[in-house]
Amino acid sequence: MAADRPASLAHRLAWGVPAALLAGAYISQYGFGLFPCEMCWWQRWPHFVALGLAAIGFVAPPRRLWIALAAFAVLVSGLIGGFHAGVEYGWWEGLTSCATAPRGGGDPLEAIMNAPLIRCDMAPWALFGVSLAGFNFLISTAGALLIFALLGKKAA
Repeated sequence: MAADRPASLAHRLAWGVPAALLAGAYISQYGFGLFPCEMCWWQRWPHFVALGLAAIGFVAPPRRLWIALAAFAVLVSGLIGGFHAGVEYGWWEGLTSCATAPRGGGDPLEAIMNAPLIRCDMAPWALFGVSLAGFNFLISTAGALLIFALLGKKAA
């Protein structure tokens, strides 16, 4: 199994892609005040699942199955990101329009009532016209396809 370089690389990607994207999401949230809307959260949950599945692959056989399941979870997040990006770009309507992000401290009811409205149909940040949801689509989908391609290769 040590000579199975494609599976080892796939495993590192199945762990690294969701870890990096979640780290970026939390840095943008807590470091730059870009609070997530409801559809942003939908994109995070499959990444959490992918991390768990990739972790199981370190300790439980069959390793390739756990890696493939993690890649599928990363792909699901990417597809949700693609849907969300389409909502942000106005290509189609979303399933929801907004969510709130209550801030901690003080009276909980007051925090909920005074929470800012986070819209799902407006990108709070973009680079070269690509929103965070768009980047999640691009990175997650490419990462998942690469993991599947590596798993399809035979061990050396």
